[in-house]
Amino acid sequence: MATSTLALQKPKDISLDEIEAELRNIWRTQDDGGTAPVATRATTFTMVIYEPEEIQQLLASLSFYKNEIDGFHGADTKEAILTAQKAYGLRLTGRVDPETLAMLRSEASQLSSNQRKFDNRDIRGFNFDGALAAQNPCRVITLCPTFGEDTGVSAQVSAYCPVQNSNSSNLVCCEYITLRGTKEALERVSDLVNSLVVSDLPKFVWWKGTPNSEQVLFRTIARTSSCLILDSSFYGDAASEMVKIQTLVNEQTNIADLNWYRLAPWQELAAAAFDPPERRMALTEVDRVGIDYERGNPAQALMMLGWLASRLNWQPREAKYEGGDYNLRKVYFTSESGREIEAELAAIPVLDWGEVQGDLTGVSLTSTTKDANCNTILCSETVGCMRMEAGGSAQSSMVEEVTSLSDQRSDLLLEQQLQRWGEDVLFEESLAVTSEILGLMA
Repeated sequence: MATSTLALQKPKDISLDEIEAELRNIWRTQDDGGTAPVATRATTFTMVIYEPEEIQQLLASLSFYKNEIDGFHGADTKEAILTAQKAYGLRLTGRVDPETLAMLRSEASQLSSNQRKFDNRDIRGFNFDGALAAQNPCRVITLCPTFGEDTGVSAQVSAYCPVQNSNSSNLVCCEYITLRGTKEALERVSDLVNSLVVSDLPKFVWWKGTPNSEQVLFRTIARTSSCLILDSSFYGDAASEMVKIQTLVNEQTNIADLNWYRLAPWQELAAAAFDPPERRMALTEVDRVGIDYERGNPAQALMMLGWLASRLNWQPREAKYEGGDYNLRKVYFTSESGREIEAELAAIPVLDWGEVQGDLTGVSLTSTTKDANCNTILCSETVGCMRMEAGGSAQSSMVEEVTSLSDQRSDLLLEQQLQRWGEDVLFEESLAVTSEILGLMA
């Protein structure tokens, strides 16, 4: 449920040099000689958000999308994508696959600058999660790359205070600074962005694009962050981007991949399946792993396999691409005891796409050892895993249904991450093995 907010000032256009002065003016006006409620300014963290939102901008410029540019891909965005795919004779998915993205970019490149401007509909930067802000007086700096001619960077500032249900006269408020300009223009003000960060407070960077160490803006703001927040479900080429993430970890960058946290129900249920003493020892008998995922993005499947291998000390040895209807990939490991393990990753076409591209649909852990007490099948409650159950081992397996997180959207997962930010050793160890696997697949 959205949190109601009180606007101390509606978004106001100002020059870059006036940002801090305008914020001071907002709070001075709010004080009103001590008669107004006390407003607490940013005292918990600064959040820098890189919000490219290329998809909605492309769809809007081509007249497929009529609503606000807000960064949230709801039903209206999906419908616009489907309309565009129909118009260009593309596969109807309701999602922006590489083919769809290439077509949208090509068509939009032929438009004039005026045809690609929709400033009155661009509300990026003023829709930060109200429930999060209600407990955390903070400063939010949003960087919004725009299409069209490079005319420099424009700035808007505002302050919002979530309405409290208590009788307290104090207001917990967030300051919002939004910078808009082409990618080239934003690159030029990257040092300014760092100067706007509140000193002595944690600095979080939520980078909604792909991590690019060659990009000046990325290097300047992301590598000086307390925590760099990413979401690998966004990536068109998840494999190569995950290798980049591993490079950042190696450089001591504190990373949080929101897509990793979507795996928690699968990891917890897999671990619980082997909690009973009679099954715990049988875990060493596992030598066949199957991971099915929604076609489109293998990030979750790769991270799940990396997690299993890192926990069980399996060493990646070889990888093969077999293709076919399920775009099969096989990875071979060697256990500490010298046992050979075969893992299969399968991209499953599904009719009902979930919120997140590449969600897991099924995981199986089985053994070639006769009568081994380790056979386990985990199935998505929404999609199921008919392919695994049809393999003939379901009757001799423990079959569990995985209930996905109720809030899979990135902005909702973000709140949880901010409450527990810090080095995630389990993620880093799993990602390291995942990177080894990707190296074999290259």
